Amino acid sequence: MTTIGLVRHGITEWNLLGIAQGSSDIALNETGRQQAVALAERLALESWDIIVSSDLARAKETAQIISDRLNLPISFLDPRLREMNGGKIEGTTEEERLEKWGQNWRALDLGMESSEEVAARASKFLEEILQSHKGKRVLIVSHGGLIGITLKSLLPERFTKTHMGNTSITILENLENRWDCTLYNCTKHLPVSSQTN
Repeated sequence: MTTIGLVRHGITEWNLLGIAQGSSDIALNETGRQQAVALAERLALESWDIIVSSDLARAKETAQIISDRLNLPISFLDPRLREMNGGKIEGTTEEERLEKWGQNWRALDLGMESSEEVAARASKFLEEILQSHKGKRVLIVSHGGLIGITLKSLLPERFTKTHMGNTSITILENLENRWDCTLYNCTKHLPVSSQTN
């Protein structure tokens, strides 16, 4: 059995302000770093073989904090693990989007990557991980949108909608090419006020 731990990065200032980040390279804020430390402490009680990460700063820094605590180097950074590209909406709040493009802005062509495109690149990445690290326990540090879309793509009957908390961990297990989710969006390592389940 191959185990995949899907980790969303720690919080950023743009998260707090409700600004769409997408592929913009935004760093963690201090709270985000503390969240990553708390997650790293939790993961240190478990056994992991490999860490891989999105190459965007907020994921990379989260992965590095985990890597330092687990004494396990980041194997590689991969742009396929980046958040959904937001096109013209990156750097804007919902209020600004409504003002600029109106109520139906989601229906406009604003250069955003589609969910199907995100699912395709994430699925291809996971297939490669299954081939190259079969039977291992792999931590993947990525982004809320990508993780949610991946879950909906792999397990559509279980996941019709998703919400991923900052530094949440979701566990996927693959046995004989069948996926199962044994832990979803868990943030029990965070202070009670920050937990999402």
